[in-house]
Amino acid sequence: MVLLLADQGVLSLKNLFVDGTKIEANANRFTFVWGKSIKNSKERIRKQLRELWSYVEKVYDQEQLLPNEPDFEAIDPAEVAKTIYTINEALKDKEIDKKVKQKLNYAKKNWPGNLKKYQKQEAILGKRNSYSKTDPDATFMQMKDDYMQNGQLKPGYNFQASTNNQFITNYTLAQTTADTTTLKDHLQEHINSYDQTPQSLTAVAGYGSKKNYTDLEEKEITAYVKYNYFHKEQRDKKHRENPFHPDNLFYNKETDTYYCPMGQAMKKVKRYESETTTGFKQQIHRYQAANCQGCPLRGSCHKAKGNRIIERNHNLIRLKKKARNLLLSEEGITHRKRRCWDVEAVIGNNKQNMGFKRFMLRGMDKVTTGIGLIAMAHNLKKFSIA
Repeated sequence: MVLLLADQGVLSLKNLFVDGTKIEANANRFTFVWGKSIKNSKERIRKQLRELWSYVEKVYDQEQLLPNEPDFEAIDPAEVAKTIYTINEALKDKEIDKKVKQKLNYAKKNWPGNLKKYQKQEAILGKRNSYSKTDPDATFMQMKDDYMQNGQLKPGYNFQASTNNQFITNYTLAQTTADTTTLKDHLQEHINSYDQTPQSLTAVAGYGSKKNYTDLEEKEITAYVKYNYFHKEQRDKKHRENPFHPDNLFYNKETDTYYCPMGQAMKKVKRYESETTTGFKQQIHRYQAANCQGCPLRGSCHKAKGNRIIERNHNLIRLKKKARNLLLSEEGITHRKRRCWDVEAVIGNNKQNMGFKRFMLRGMDKVTTGIGLIAMAHNLKKFSIA
């Protein structure tokens, strides 16, 4: 349908406007499973096993022969059952504390079964931090749906939409709460569907990250995508004119050296690789001043003990500069203005006017079909009144 509309000149697949919103799942808000809770429970079992083994060591303190210490690192049903058996055998025919005996009986009866349940739950979670027992594909997210616009934690899906001329050209559903991690897969879905790469993409700061900028640059897509603090840089005079901010320090690219406002060289002392939560690797460079002692500007420059240290990601700085130049160009300003009435109007119309705030089906496959029907209905209605 989108290709037919494109052939008629109603929309263009060359310029995309992207935004996202969260749609509530057809699931009970109280049937949650938290990944952090599972992790804490497993850690608590490990800790209590170590405490039980410490008790065994106290019992055998007067004896020379101590049983072999079990493995406490592998917290899985088989290993934990084996460890509990080892502790029981070590304390067999020994006078032990009543509470320790009760704990051992409880552990033998419950812990292996609980760990099997945790394994199943972790398989469902994958890389997420939560899911709903009613709809395991749904993730708990903040929903702004009461009259005071207070966030409500409910199971839902992160709906991503690309539009052009207020027609939905592409849609995807994500199980993550942050828009930043959804753009790469959303864009690839568009390329796979239409066998062509868009010329430009416009989005808000929620999509501005080094990973996304790099992916757009590799695909040769002009990215009118804001980054965090973009508006602060333009509006906040203190930020722009602060001589002590790392962004405003003079940098000599040839010698790879920064200079503080007093003219002191800050040479590179370390380079290391960091990895984001999504697995994206980036190079960080650390620079340190030679001697800040007695500097009259130290109080305004930094509060840390010792000489000032700054860390810079040169590739990210380059990508941000490129994005800033695009966003502040005449074409960039036009795209930014258009995004407000293009993609945001589509999402607002479907949620507020059409009342689509909650899915009626459960499971990723079914809700994807449901959102596809919504997108098709929106495009037909838009075309009929165009």
